[in-house]
Amino acid sequence: MIVAHSIEELRHWRASCSGSVGAVYTMGALHDGHASLLQAARRENDQVVATLFVNPTQFSASEDLSRYPRRLDDDLAIFERERADLVFVPPVEAMYPPRFQTTVSLAQVTQGLEGSRRPGHFSGVATVVAKLFNLTQPHRCYFGQKDAQQVVVIRQMVRDLNFPLDVIVCPTRREADGLAMSSRNIYLSPDERKAASAIYRALGAVAALYDDGERRRDRLIEHAMRTLSEEPLIQPDYVSLNDAQTLEPAGEVVPPVVLLSITAALGRTHLLDNALLPLALNNQTDLTQWLGA
Repeated sequence: MIVAHSIEELRHWRASCSGSVGAVYTMGALHDGHASLLQAARRENDQVVATLFVNPTQFSASEDLSRYPRRLDDDLAIFERERADLVFVPPVEAMYPPRFQTTVSLAQVTQGLEGSRRPGHFSGVATVVAKLFNLTQPHRCYFGQKDAQQVVVIRQMVRDLNFPLDVIVCPTRREADGLAMSSRNIYLSPDERKAASAIYRALGAVAALYDDGERRRDRLIEHAMRTLSEEPLIQPDYVSLNDAQTLEPAGEVVPPVVLLSITAALGRTHLLDNALLPLALNNQTDLTQWLGA
């Protein structure tokens, strides 16, 4: 496995590649969710390029960039275990040189959900991902379902700017109690960690009600909030039902396929999770069809 720290090293490697290239972009602090993306990329491509870059432009002034977990040696061991061919680990000044002034902004799919809670976040995401697309030139790029709005934003950018690649969406990996794997989970205290599983229980409760035929938006959201309220440590940010492709808020009667999103705070840590309804769609093929492709 090659570890490249400069754009020149990455470009030299990419020019030497033959066959298909799959890409996985990360900010490090890897877990089994990241590993599943690397495994999918390895299965489906001749070469796998991964990146590790804690992107400062997607953090707001109220978010502590320095607090984001960094464990380079452990991450590189996971990349090597999952057989990445090259890992790009650039310094900030390589990605954002002096006098950098170009950003990518999207008008509609960044509104609502995390776009409302974290203004400017998706412009930072879109900008860095556009740069990484240009640098790595993948045929396929792999993202996790947990960051569903991010996936839809990237898919829209790919369409609008004519990037010649496919956006592949892999199912969320979960802990034994259902909590979505996340680099942020390490911030939870033992009591908060125990309470956090209620987010998954809320997803399941709404999915069961939906499968029983309930289509009224307010009833579905109320059911999620009731489940979350069983854990006093959980402070919901929002429960939302949105069109799975446009992210437009669902009407009073939800459509046949809908994205259920839950974001909640436990102490200083915000966790997000989601599911496509019906639940049978939460596999790589259907997630890619509805959120990516």
